[in-house]
Amino acid sequence: MADDGVTVKYFLPESELPKAWYNIQADLPQPLPPILHPGTKQPITPDDLAPLFPMELIKQEVSTERYIEIPEEVREIYRRWRPSPLYRARALEKALGTPAKIYYKYEGVSPVGSHKPNTAVPQVYYNKQAGVKKVTTETGAGQWGGALAFAGSMFDVEVEIYQVKVSYETKPYRRLAMETYGAKCYPSPSDRTEAGKKILAEDPNSPGSLGIAISEAVEACVKQGAKYCLGSVLNHVLMHQTVIGEEAMKQMAMAGAYPDVIVGCTGGGSNFGGIVFPFLGQRFRKEAPKPFRVVAVEPSACPSLTRGKYAYDFGDTVGLTPLIKSHTLGHDFMPPSVHAGGLRYHGMAALVSHLKELNEIEAIAVGQKECFEAGVLFGRTEGILPAPEANHAVRGAIIEALKCKETGEEKTILFGLCGHGFLDLPAYDKYNSGTLEPDATLSEDALAAALAKLPSV
Repeated sequence: MADDGVTVKYFLPESELPKAWYNIQADLPQPLPPILHPGTKQPITPDDLAPLFPMELIKQEVSTERYIEIPEEVREIYRRWRPSPLYRARALEKALGTPAKIYYKYEGVSPVGSHKPNTAVPQVYYNKQAGVKKVTTETGAGQWGGALAFAGSMFDVEVEIYQVKVSYETKPYRRLAMETYGAKCYPSPSDRTEAGKKILAEDPNSPGSLGIAISEAVEACVKQGAKYCLGSVLNHVLMHQTVIGEEAMKQMAMAGAYPDVIVGCTGGGSNFGGIVFPFLGQRFRKEAPKPFRVVAVEPSACPSLTRGKYAYDFGDTVGLTPLIKSHTLGHDFMPPSVHAGGLRYHGMAALVSHLKELNEIEAIAVGQKECFEAGVLFGRTEGILPAPEANHAVRGAIIEALKCKETGEEKTILFGLCGHGFLDLPAYDKYNSGTLEPDATLSEDALAAALAKLPSV
């Protein structure tokens, strides 16, 4: 239908909830480079991954089937918040004075306020089906940890979480949420693992990083005979998130629109992949009604896509994980303590990195002050206070809208708003009071030092 000039929300009925996840590996112009064993440097086998993941998730990781059916038990839980709404940001458009049409897919309506349960629920489900009693994981800001704790409570599976220390200390309410759902949460680096003890011996005041927390969670998984869950980066995780884009395509059709530009924030790549992969699939199959651009927005303090090297690297700091070819800043790179804790990761998802190498997507890096400025404007116009991570997508959409203001083009912009910021208000307090830390600049020397330690492949 055509734009009626007043509609703000586009809802899909529960009957339109996707029945299958979309797997972009079926449509890639070139296949992904293989994941390598950290010891042999040979392509990894399912048996190599079995200590960490149940076999169904391993199959999904390597599958090239276009669609993988969503189990009904997972869809039953999805129905508590899915399909999520698509909004037309009419108030933001007016405030910017742009002729652009801005739409956003809002994932803050989930029980934990972010997109993360889209993969937490199926990951715990498949572990439960395999007879697993306990899973371990890491979390930055706590969005992923909260989602896994929620999913664990749905299926009665024990959850142990290692939260990046700087976020553990500055975002206590996310920890409290995890613990209320029944999970155990520890600040990382901790003295519970050999990896944590090693980091603390080198730097007792280490703020932690997602790479360190992954090392601890993987070590704890192996030692305790548990399984490991990951909130981003891996192929099956990004695939679970495609329910976002699948719904968005139907909702854009309801609005009588199709994007000229799709924008998403990127740390590990799950929210970004979730909204853009179904649209890119249309492009690869030559089914897209018109050309469109895709823009990934990352923090300038942790710019893996814009300044990282495309190379094989470990997913964790200590070197316990398989080697994945992706854009990386080096596995022992220590990101500054910016408030977008979920984006403080040294590497990017292999699929997102591959698409960047194929020039199918663009990437920009932005500072946290300009992101909070965008988030405050969004809150004062649209009424939603985004999470610091989501502010990167808001900033990216505003950049595109202001370009349209300069050129007079009436482009359609779609972005993913991956979570609300109600548990990130201390960061907004710092922005409002003018005490937000200045944006850190990653020097060429520091980047070179981190990249110098890449494994030899």
